Amino acid sequence: MEETREPHRNSITAFSEFFEQNREKFLSFAYSYIKNRPDAEDLLMESMAALWENRDKWRESSSLHGLLLTIIKNKALNLLAHEQVRLRAEENINSHGQRELELRISTLKACDPESIFNTEIQQIVNKALNRLPVQSRRIFVLSRYHNASNRKIAEQLGISVKSVEFHITKALKKLRLELKDYLFFLLL
Repeated sequence: MEETREPHRNSITAFSEFFEQNREKFLSFAYSYIKNRPDAEDLLMESMAALWENRDKWRESSSLHGLLLTIIKNKALNLLAHEQVRLRAEENINSHGQRELELRISTLKACDPESIFNTEIQQIVNKALNRLPVQSRRIFVLSRYHNASNRKIAEQLGISVKSVEFHITKALKKLRLELKDYLFFLLL
């Protein structure tokens, strides 16, 4: 193995030669930790630039090999720490996304469309009944919810059977109008 001379602190030519002679060795060192050739090359170039920019701090007894390897090591540690933070953030985001997806799946599995549909229709019916005159509402409720016959309702309220039929017909027309968008589904 050929021993390379380290450059003098102010000789850019000697520094460039030092870099070219040792480039692959330093690149291999960076790559062994980074595991990405373009990133390792960028890291090496940044390290060389940092070493050159701080040449006034070199001591005559300092080993440029050792200084450059230390710079590469520190930059690689920073890069790997940043990557670790990024991966943890991605895991947290993915974990949150996974929990949200599981919640949506379980909610959808628990969903009973028929129940939702029936509840919605019942709300429309209740609103329509509340808009009816009191007498028509009372007669419709007795007829449909309490299964009272027209004659029994007439006797209870002291009105004619024809009046009971009139009020039921009036209520049914109002409900048909309110439920016109749902009639097809109700028939199914």
